[in-house]
Amino acid sequence: MYFTLQPSIIQMDVTRIANLQYFEFTDTIHTIQDRHNFCELLFVGKGSLSIYSENYSGLLAENQMIIHRPNEMHSLATSDTVAPNVIIIGFECDCERLVPFSKQPISLSGEQIRALSRIMQEGMSIYEPPYDVPNTRYMPKRREYPFGADQLIKIGLEAFLISLVRSLQAGGDKSAAPSALGSIQSVHFYITENFRTKITLTNLCFLFGMNKTTLCRAFKETYGTTVLDYINALRIREAKACLRQRKHSVTEISDMLGFSSVHYFSRLFKQHTGHTPTAYMKQTAAEKINE
Repeated sequence: MYFTLQPSIIQMDVTRIANLQYFEFTDTIHTIQDRHNFCELLFVGKGSLSIYSENYSGLLAENQMIIHRPNEMHSLATSDTVAPNVIIIGFECDCERLVPFSKQPISLSGEQIRALSRIMQEGMSIYEPPYDVPNTRYMPKRREYPFGADQLIKIGLEAFLISLVRSLQAGGDKSAAPSALGSIQSVHFYITENFRTKITLTNLCFLFGMNKTTLCRAFKETYGTTVLDYINALRIREAKACLRQRKHSVTEISDMLGFSSVHYFSRLFKQHTGHTPTAYMKQTAAEKINE
């Protein structure tokens, strides 16, 4: 039997990724004017930003997105009254259908926001932290990451961009609020992979589309501990291993594991182990000598 195979027409092709970043801005920030040879997607999940670019200058409000075109001069600024959560994705895609999204912000639907969150989750499984350093020119990849993750980012971003184009064509309602969906198992996996970096409840709620009450209750019911206690337990376990190796100072280990200060690290370590980090290091060294 003869079959006719039809070629697939690729109209939205994301060829390369420059960066995937997530920011929780707390201070007033005004970046310098910049341009680069790839597109840059900006999405505000909470708060607002002031955008300055060749095609649009004005406010980027909550749940809104804009895409700067390649080689378009642009910058952003925060105010001292708003602390926005922001996703920035730099990507290479030669498609004229994206031009309208550089000229004015677009409000994302709940499903589009969840799709963007899934892209970020996949990206954080590939790229090493930190994810919140402005003007990052190179994001190294982890030595090992899930099978097909690169391709899922490409496919996910292409599907997301296609949905934007279709929404614009349809003129449909794009401002629906996101529903409280998410997988507590995915939250658990994310924490396990990224506990060495700064993790906040606000960050988790945004990435996984859940409110704080739902996330905290579901996590406690599933794993028998709070989110913060679980993160700290992972950090203390890692700290004990680092201290036994004696390759880093207490201050260096505190910084490596994302603690806010060495004093907080020392206090928490003593609560968990009954010893200060320095005392634990000396004790394990003495035990090794006596073996």
